[in-house]
Amino acid sequence: MKRLTNLSVIIKVCVVIPFFCVFLCCIVIMLHIFASHRQFLDTSRYILFAYMLINDTLQLLSSVLLFLLVMGEIKFAIVFCVPLLFISTATFQNTPLILATMSLERYVAIFYPLHCPAAWRSDHIWIIILSLWLISSIFPIIGYAIGGIQPTVDVLSTPVLCRNVIVNSSPMQILFKAVGNVLFFAAVAVIILFTYLRILLETRKMRQDRVSVSKAMHTVLLHGFQLLLCILAFTSPITETLIVLDAKWLPEDIVFFNYFCFILIPRFLSPLIYGFRDQSLRGYIGKTFLCCSHKVKSNVRGQLQDNISPS
Repeated sequence: MKRLTNLSVIIKVCVVIPFFCVFLCCIVIMLHIFASHRQFLDTSRYILFAYMLINDTLQLLSSVLLFLLVMGEIKFAIVFCVPLLFISTATFQNTPLILATMSLERYVAIFYPLHCPAAWRSDHIWIIILSLWLISSIFPIIGYAIGGIQPTVDVLSTPVLCRNVIVNSSPMQILFKAVGNVLFFAAVAVIILFTYLRILLETRKMRQDRVSVSKAMHTVLLHGFQLLLCILAFTSPITETLIVLDAKWLPEDIVFFNYFCFILIPRFLSPLIYGFRDQSLRGYIGKTFLCCSHKVKSNVRGQLQDNISPS
C-alpha cells in the first residue's frame, strides 16, 4: 500500500512540474518581449497584461510550492507557512480584479480616446496596480485576523502541513471567505458585462473606426471567458461530490484532480490565450522562438563541425 502511495505521489509531481516549467518558460518569453520593446511599456493595456503575467506567476509559484510540500509531507511552523498561504490567496483574488481593470481600460480607450483620465495613462497606471494589490491583500489579512490558532499549536515551533485549513478552519473564517469570494466575482462580472454592453452599443453607433471598437468588444468578451476560468476553482465541492458518487477515488486524488484541472490549467490558459491573440505580441513571440531555434541549430552545427574536424 505504501509503495502504491509513493508511486501516486511521484506521478502527480511528474505531471505538475513539467506543466509548470512550460508555463514559466512562456511567461518569461512574454515578459522579455515587454522589457525589450518600449512601445509595450508605453501602453496601459500591455502594462496591465504584464502585471497579470507577474501575478499569475506568483500565484502558481506559491501554489506549486505548497503542493510539493504537501506531497512530500514536509512540516514546519505556521509562522513560515502563513506568508506562502497569503501570497497564494492574495494573487488568486487579484486575478479577477486585473481582468475588471483591463476591461475598464478598453472602455476608457474607446469612449475617451483624446481626453484619457490621468490615472489610466501609462505613466500613472501603477497607482491602479498598487490599489489592486491593496484590495486583494486586505481580504486574507482580515480572514487571518478573525480566526484563531488552536491552543495546542505553537505558531513558532509546532510543525504542521502547510494547508489553508490550518489557518482558515473556523466557521467565521469559512463564511467570510465564501461571502468575500461571491462579492469579488459578482462585482467583476458586473463590470465586465457593463463594459461589453456599452462597447457593443457603441459599435452600432460609430461609422468610423469600427474595427478598433470591435476588437475592444472581443477583448472584453475574452476577459469574461478568463473570469469563467477563474470561477472554475470554486466548483471543487461539486466535482468532489460527483467523483465520490461515480468512482471510489482516494481523497488526495480528488484534491489533486481539482488542483490540476481548476487551478493550474485555467492559470496556464488565461495568459496564453490573451498573449497569442494579440497580433503585435504574437509576432514578437514568433520571432523569439525562431531566433531561439536558429541559435540552437547553429550551436549543434558548430559542435558537429568540431567533432568532425581532425584534431
